[in-house]
Amino acid sequence: MQVVCGVDWVGGESGYLKLIDQTKLPHKLVYINCTTVGQVADAIRNLQVRGAPAIGVAAAFGAYLGIRNHRLTQIDTDYKNFYKRFLYIYDVLLSTRPTAVNLKWALERIKQKVQEAQWFNSSKVKTEIYQESLKILKKDREVCHKIGLVGAKLIKNNYTILTHCNAGLLATAGNGTALSVLYQAKKEGKKFSVFATETRPLLQGARLTVWELQKNKIPVTLICDNMVGSLMECGVRGADCGMVRRRKIDLVIVGADRIAKNGDTANKIGTYQIAVLAKEHKIPFYIAAPLSTFSAKGGSASGGDIPIEYRSPDEVTHINHTLIAPRNTRVYNPAFDVTPVKYISGFITERGIISPMSITRHF
Repeated sequence: MQVVCGVDWVGGESGYLKLIDQTKLPHKLVYINCTTVGQVADAIRNLQVRGAPAIGVAAAFGAYLGIRNHRLTQIDTDYKNFYKRFLYIYDVLLSTRPTAVNLKWALERIKQKVQEAQWFNSSKVKTEIYQESLKILKKDREVCHKIGLVGAKLIKNNYTILTHCNAGLLATAGNGTALSVLYQAKKEGKKFSVFATETRPLLQGARLTVWELQKNKIPVTLICDNMVGSLMECGVRGADCGMVRRRKIDLVIVGADRIAKNGDTANKIGTYQIAVLAKEHKIPFYIAAPLSTFSAKGGSASGGDIPIEYRSPDEVTHINHTLIAPRNTRVYNPAFDVTPVKYISGFITERGIISPMSITRHF
């Protein structure tokens, strides 16, 4: 791989969280070195780090950074203050992005360690939290690799695959989820090409997915979001002679930010309409996601229970800080939509492909 992952930890317990600033891509490759919980929270909130798995990893280390410099002398007398401090850190990080379930999943794992910490001395507490954060990062890398191995079996030679938003190296601590499938297929010598949607309003497909796939030498063609139906129906027009070449989409693979217990899936806004179009044109539509993205006990029962993040109107009215709509335009800007499970062909996970019909037996 020519592109490093979007989130990493450097330098042991005294180190820092290293992020690719995704708001600067594709024009500049800029790294952010976070040493405080505030820096991590800002990076998540401002989409400098994004993608459900990457957010989870970042949040775990953000919690560690938040307590690393907390002075804790005698755990038996200071634990209450320590735990109060952690709950504040927990709330700060949890409030940054409400939809991606990996954020809370990772923070809950850290919280479990903190709740056990009253039995440890102060240095042991911080080491335990650091080690748990490191396990989350390493596990994400392992899971991404396994998702790639599982999903690559779906790709045949000369396939054309459609993906939406960015679910690759930049969105995880490993090879990605949806794009990990592509990287593994390429490693296995399969020949295929990719269509990537621009993914309005923040253009994660145009800015991130196309950049990432180009860097890794996977053939990719950029399309506007509203071209998907036409592409599935008619193929693409050859620029050389003006003739229409029948080249429909063979497979759709996208990532996920949260999967409800019944299989309804929240992903980047625009995913739902792609799934409906795929169903109409009899094109398989797969979600690639780690098991941590599925709602656990007490989580979302169905799509209606998934909280949807609404973002600034400026993201719609401006492109690269240039106003493209009349001033004072009313804007509706949900960051995610929910695809009902009936439109999903299967879930590509580290434990294999889960059928929508059997999902309730797994969770």
